[in-house]
Amino acid sequence: MNIRQSPFPRAQRFLRHNFRGLPLFGLALAFVSCPTNGQPTDVTKAALDPKSVLTVMERVADWQLANPSKHAPTEWTSGAGFTGIMALAGISENPKYRDAMMAMGEGTNWQPGPRKYHADDHCVGQTYLELYRQKPDPKFISPLRERFDFILANPRQFSTLDFTQKGIGDLWSWCDSLFMAPPTWMRLYTATGEKKYLEFAVTNWWRTSDYLYDQEEHLYFRDSTYFAKREANGQKVFWSRGNGWVMAGLARVLQHLPKDHPSRLRFEQQFRELAAKILTCQQPDGLWRASLLDPASYPLKETSGSGFYTFALAWGVNEGLLEKRKFEPAVLKAWAALTACVDPDGKLTHVQPIGADPKKFDENATEIYGVGAFLLAGSEVHRLAKRPSKLP
Repeated sequence: MNIRQSPFPRAQRFLRHNFRGLPLFGLALAFVSCPTNGQPTDVTKAALDPKSVLTVMERVADWQLANPSKHAPTEWTSGAGFTGIMALAGISENPKYRDAMMAMGEGTNWQPGPRKYHADDHCVGQTYLELYRQKPDPKFISPLRERFDFILANPRQFSTLDFTQKGIGDLWSWCDSLFMAPPTWMRLYTATGEKKYLEFAVTNWWRTSDYLYDQEEHLYFRDSTYFAKREANGQKVFWSRGNGWVMAGLARVLQHLPKDHPSRLRFEQQFRELAAKILTCQQPDGLWRASLLDPASYPLKETSGSGFYTFALAWGVNEGLLEKRKFEPAVLKAWAALTACVDPDGKLTHVQPIGADPKKFDENATEIYGVGAFLLAGSEVHRLAKRPSKLP
């Protein structure tokens, strides 16, 4: 078939822009596995090429850098986006991605966000610490370290994580916070060797988990105000992006948690439980819907939660925590669906906006945190593509 005459225009755009430069045989394999009318067909490892993964990652990042977010760089939105750009900087030969993050750090004077305790304002510290690992300049982490030492010396006291309490945002009382703060604390532990940062992250992770993790569904409530809420189909309310934050945060904590730490097996067990549940929530088109247990009421594609799941599941396969035969096909299908949501100019679409009705939002919507999720996913899919597979 002549690709220019493809009856599937979205597939045509997907091929033209995501697989440019591949040999004809690779292009044919890509066509077999690409989405048609938004429905990915059989996706195989044979169609996955590290070069094509990196190409689409760079195109998405280039669009984001050329169209800067309106959010402040120390906000959680930007912090999440920067984690993805740093992941790309780790595999791209182009220095501009790391340079952009260095310029960001210089622009913020390496400060976290203004709220001392709030997890959202700690997220940007993950990028400062990743840069510090490459070039250990104390100025990259000094303000963050000072902030965390203050928190340790002046802990906030609440008897419960009930989200209706005034000031409860100073603790990790909503599930999104598990992406924003714990990976930052863990990276500060790695950078300094001081176990007080590690133990704070571990202790407070499990405090939040014990409160918000549903042991029956193996999913996290967004916060305590959702305990009694139900979807139209009678199911409990578990948000996709919220649980995406958790799974990605869990993976990023495990990246820096010592193998012999007493909590290591408990973290790994929760990761496997979440992964198994998330696998059952993946939709036929390869993505996840805004509501995990009532996808029929939320028909729109959504790429930010889907990106975080793709990252976490691919990371789990790469690390040997998840069974390859069971999870790799889901990762490949999700990646094909995510890349089909990249416009020719590199804009990532179908990102649920902040505070928007998840049942109704513009399919062309984008946000920097969605880009961060996409790039994190791409970094692990790229790693997966470089590994041999015995899957058919």
